[in-house]
Amino acid sequence: MTNEPVVPTGEGGLVRLRLDVAYDGTDFSGWARQPDRRTVQGVLEDALGKQPPGAAVARSVVVAGRTDAGVHAERQVVHVDVRPYADATAAGRIAIDADGLPDLARMRHRWNRILPPDVRVLDARVAPDGFDARFSATRRHYRYQVSDAPWGVAPLRRRDTLAWGRPLDVDVLNEASQALLGLHDFAAYCKQREGATTIRELQRLGWRRVGEYEVHAEVSADAFCHSMVRSLVGALLLVGDGRRDVAWPHRVLDSRVRESAVAPAHGLTLVRIDYPPDEELAARAEQTRNVRSALFDNGA
Repeated sequence: MTNEPVVPTGEGGLVRLRLDVAYDGTDFSGWARQPDRRTVQGVLEDALGKQPPGAAVARSVVVAGRTDAGVHAERQVVHVDVRPYADATAAGRIAIDADGLPDLARMRHRWNRILPPDVRVLDARVAPDGFDARFSATRRHYRYQVSDAPWGVAPLRRRDTLAWGRPLDVDVLNEASQALLGLHDFAAYCKQREGATTIRELQRLGWRRVGEYEVHAEVSADAFCHSMVRSLVGALLLVGDGRRDVAWPHRVLDSRVRESAVAPAHGLTLVRIDYPPDEELAARAEQTRNVRSALFDNGA
C-alpha cells in the first residue's frame, strides 16, 4: 500500500464521496482486502461495484483507520472517488442530481440491500473539497468493553465484551492510565511495522464503570500504531485486577520492549472519527502527510 494523493472534489472529472459505515467485526479478517479472506473493505467494495448506473467507482475506498480482525466499528469513515454518469437520462429511474450523481439516499438503501447484515452504510454524501478520510482526520476514538461478572459475559454481549474473571478496580485503572498520556514512543505497546514510527500522542485513556459488572475503557489519539489500543488495555487490566502494581504500565512504556499482554479483539470498537471544519480539511491532510511522510498508522 502507498500513500494516496488527496484528490479534491471535481479533479479529473471525479467526485469524492464520504461514507459513514458500521460493522460487526466478528466474522471479518479485519478491514483491508485480502485474497481469499472475508474483509470489510472487500464486501463494501463489492457492494459499491454492484450499484446501478449513475456513477462509476474510480478507485478503491480509503478508510480513516484500518481495524484488525474481530474489531468492530460504530462509525467508521471512508471516501471513494466516483466518475459521474455523463448522460443523466441513461440512468433510467435512478434520480440524478445537478452533479450527475445518483440520489445518495437511494443509493445507501440499495447498498444496504446488497451488503451482508454485519455491515451497514449509515450515511453517504458528497465530500467537501480537500476531504481525505484518512489524512484529514484529527482524532480517532475507541471503546473497549469488559465484564468482570463472576459468571463471565451475558450471552447477548459475548461478541463485543471481554469476560474478565477477576474484579477490576476502576480507580486503580485510571491512576495507571494517567501516566501513559501524552507524546511517547509506544514501541512496547505496538506491533512493529517495518519503516513505521511508534511515536504517538495519547490524548485520552480513561475507565468508567457503566453497570454493576461492566467497565469501559475510552481511548483517543490523533492516530494509533498497530495493536496499540489492545496492548494498552491488556496491560492495564493486569493492574486493575491487582496482579501488577500501578506503576508497571509506565515502566513497560519506558522499556520500549513489547510485552505479550494484548487484549482480545472482540472487546474493541471504533466509536468515531473527528475532522476539522471544512475549510481546514485540505490543510490538515497536507500537514498529516508531511509529518508521517512514508510512514503508516495501521489501525488499533
